[in-house]
Amino acid sequence: MNESEISQYITETFEGVDVVVASGDSFFFYNPDRNVPPDHRLMFVTIVTSDINDQFSNLNRPSALRLNIGIGKQTFYSLFGEPSLPSGRDSAAISDKNSSDYDFTALDQIMPHPVYGRMFWVCVLNLSDVTFETKVRQLLVEAHDLAVSKHKRQAARR
Repeated sequence: MNESEISQYITETFEGVDVVVASGDSFFFYNPDRNVPPDHRLMFVTIVTSDINDQFSNLNRPSALRLNIGIGKQTFYSLFGEPSLPSGRDSAAISDKNSSDYDFTALDQIMPHPVYGRMFWVCVLNLSDVTFETKVRQLLVEAHDLAVSKHKRQAARR
C-alpha cells in the first residue's frame, strides 16, 4: 500500500481524525471537536517517508515508507513478548529488549518501532495489502480506540 491509500483509509474509516503533514511525513491525531490545543492532541498513527528523525529504517530508499502505530501494552506484549524489567518502569527496557533481533530495514514485517517501541508503538515498512488486511487493520482500530479513550479521560479532567 502506498502513503495515499493508507492515509485515505485512516481518514475515511475513523471518526475525529486530524492529519498534519510536515516535512513529507503524516501525523494522525484524534481531535473530534477540532479544538484540542496542539500540545494536547493524541497522535495514534504516523507515516514517515524520510530519515530526518532516525536512520534505523533506511527510508531514503525509493518509495520507502514506515507506518507507525501506537497500540496497547497487552497487544504489544502478545506480538513481541513481555520484557523482563529490571526496575518497576515499563518503558525502561522495552526498546532495548531484543532490539538486535530486528532488521528495521525489512519490508512488510510488523516489529517494534526502533525508537518508540518502549511506548508500545509498532511499525511496518512498505506494507502489503495482505499484511494490511490480516494484521494492520486491527492494530489501527486498537490505536484509534486508545486515542478515543485517552481523549475522553483528558476531557473529563478539564
